[in-house]
Amino acid sequence: QVQLVESGGGWVQAGGSLRLSCVASGITNSIYTMGWYRRAPGKQRELVATITSGSSTNYADSLKGRATISRDNGKNTVYLQMNSLKPEDAAVYYCYLHYRWVDYWGQGTQVTVSS
Repeated sequence: QVQLVESGGGWVQAGGSLRLSCVASGITNSIYTMGWYRRAPGKQRELVATITSGSSTNYADSLKGRATISRDNGKNTVYLQMNSLKPEDAAVYYCYLHYRWVDYWGQGTQVTVSS
């Protein structure tokens, strides 16, 4: 059974940084894509960043230059380092895993950015 456990959300002042982590369990190889999406109040879920098994990355335009996604295959973990956070980055951040043609989602971690 595949499970995703997120950590690292919280409160930060504008201009600050946060690092989100997501550990995947129940997977048996490193051939997967992981990433992060977010949903702000009243808005649709949107892509934040993804990273493939070949370490190709994709970022939302709004976060380019401010976010770095990385992965540790030995730990089945993906990280999202976000810097220079803005109030508009406040949202629930969801870990995402695409593994063996199936999409999996974490329960979400809240990120609050105060101005």
